[in-house]
Amino acid sequence: MAGGTGPGGYGVPGTAGQGYPGADGINGGATHPIGPPPSDAPAYPGGYAQEGHGGGRPPAPRRRRRGLRNTVITLVVLGGLFVAADRLAVNFAESQAADKIKSAEGLTIDPEVSIKGFPFLTQALGKELDEVEVNLDGLTTDGGNGQPIRLTELRAVLHQVRIGGDFSSATADRATGRAHISYADLSAAAGDGITVSYAEKNAQGNSRVKFSGNFMGFSLTAYGTVTVVEGNTIRLHLDQMPEGIPQRYESTVRGRTDQQWRISDLPEGIKLQDVESTPDGVDISVAGNSVHLVG
Repeated sequence: MAGGTGPGGYGVPGTAGQGYPGADGINGGATHPIGPPPSDAPAYPGGYAQEGHGGGRPPAPRRRRRGLRNTVITLVVLGGLFVAADRLAVNFAESQAADKIKSAEGLTIDPEVSIKGFPFLTQALGKELDEVEVNLDGLTTDGGNGQPIRLTELRAVLHQVRIGGDFSSATADRATGRAHISYADLSAAAGDGITVSYAEKNAQGNSRVKFSGNFMGFSLTAYGTVTVVEGNTIRLHLDQMPEGIPQRYESTVRGRTDQQWRISDLPEGIKLQDVESTPDGVDISVAGNSVHLVG
């Protein structure tokens, strides 16, 4: 047969004039060669470019990408709404708990309640809170025989708080915290003319404070011991009469220096533990088990 391109592709003997591209092939149509395409033919899946398709891959499905983006945006919005609802719920619960504590303990200050952990709603549904912090800063108490004393700070952290069935009460497995009394408040309790300040511990390791000032015309410098009594009382006791003041005035002096304050406004189950004098004031640790919070 004559040389040229046949209907089967390149290099196959056939009818002259059946080359690539555009040559007349069988039945007068354009041929589509079976053999390898020319090196400059545009790529196309399954072969080089065909008529009407142009070169390269088909465009990506835009509708699918828009659908995925819209889904992500919807999830982000829903997540934000859930967080906002959770925060609103926890703020309401904290306010209600603070009101109940104030009413139950007969407080004149407004307690602060902070519920820890996220999300709150799942904790509330399970009726068990991981951690709740109660602040009673500024609490003033005059229980016992002493002058009124102001607690600069009183904070308790309650762990594993179980909520009652009707949400009107709560009990914590355990509680820890601290109270703080400034030396300014201790001095105010001692009365005019006497200043209470920091002193190092005595030989027995007990915390002490220093009394100084003028009393009935005498210069007063003495030391007192600070202790916790019966889990609810802070006691300040003059160690010994200062030199230069006649013994007949001892009861009068001790009437100003010896004080005790019963802290009766703590949630049921919390007790005062240890006391320590620091350069900034007197710190008292508090702790308890099965602490009844409200109700």
